Order: sequence, then C-alpha cells, then structure tokens
Amino acid sequence: MTIAPDNAQQGASHLYRAMRDFVESTDGTLPGKFEITKEGIVLDMMSPVRPHELTALRLRKRLEKVMPEEIVAHTGEPDVEVAPEGIMRRPDIMVIAEADMEGEGAFDPRTLIAAIEIVSRSNPDNDWVTKMRDYPLIGIPVYAIFDPRTGTGAVFADIHPTPDGPRYATRKDFVYGEDVTIGDWTISTDDLPRYEPIGR
Repeated sequence: MTIAPDNAQQGASHLYRAMRDFVESTDGTLPGKFEITKEGIVLDMMSPVRPHELTALRLRKRLEKVMPEEIVAHTGEPDVEVAPEGIMRRPDIMVIAEADMEGEGAFDPRTLIAAIEIVSRSNPDNDWVTKMRDYPLIGIPVYAIFDPRTGTGAVFADIHPTPDGPRYATRKDFVYGEDVTIGDWTISTDDLPRYEPIGR
C-alpha cells in the first residue's frame, strides 16, 4: 500500500502532536527532560545534576556580565519548537533578546542568538549528534557544547546547506581553562566542574 504525500505529511503531523501531548502530560511528574527529535522522544536524565547545573549557572552569570542588558542567558522554559520539522528542544542555556521572550507558547528558535548545552553523562549523543543535526535545521545560528566528562567543548556556527540538510560550517574546539567566544561575547571556562569518574 502506498501513502500519498499529503497523507504521509498529515500522519507525521498527528504523530508529532501525540508525542507533544505526551511530553506535556509528563511535565514535572517524571525525572529528566523530554524533547522531541526526528527519531522520536528523547529522555535526558541529566545525571549527575550538580555539576551540570553548576556549569549552567556559571556560564549564565559570565555571559550576562559581558552581554548588553537587553540580552539574557535564559536557563528555563519554554522550549524551542518547529512543529513542521517535528522538533521540540529545550537548550540548557538560550542566549536571546529579552524582548523576544514576550508572548505565549514556545520560543521561535530563529530568535535565539545561541544555544548552549552541557553534555549529560547519561546521553552524550543527544548533544554531540542529534542536536548537531537539529539546531542548524531549525535555524539556531550558534551552538556551544560544554562537556564535563572530558573538560572540552566546541562552538559551532555558520549554517550552510549540505546534501544532508543544513549543517554548521565552522567548529572551534576548546579545553576548559581557555577563553571561549559564543556569538559576540568571550568568557572564561576556568573553574567549570567536571564529572567524577564512575565508581568513585
């Protein structure tokens, strides 16, 4: 049996709506963070929580010291969403103009100046693989990854078309202790926590 393109698109839309309804129904009742990607629902347990959250806090404070007052490093809800692409994500930190936070519903990812993720021990591929595909696809211009497992990271920018869809053309790697530039702002990566080896 062949499904006509319109029916396939409608089916994909219904599937996305069902996944979105499920994610909304779990809000605050289950541990971790649910997101929707091309493969379906992703659960990030964000373990261990303290180094992850301390990294987010220090990065947010450092960025807000150097950014103009009207730009914020937001660490919370709502998600960023592009329903036609079937993608709903919640970056750990969203660099965004305060004015673009007004209104109702999810953020338009194209209003973000940058998205920052702190890699979780439980699901590192979510940050290094699937978000590397999703974020340029939905138009987030800069994507920075901080990896407490290794004390390294990378900043990606310059979205360009490829046969596999939009991808970042520029990658700048860094190690903790170096200064890193995200968008127009440079901050220190000194004293960012690392995950302790498993078993300690």
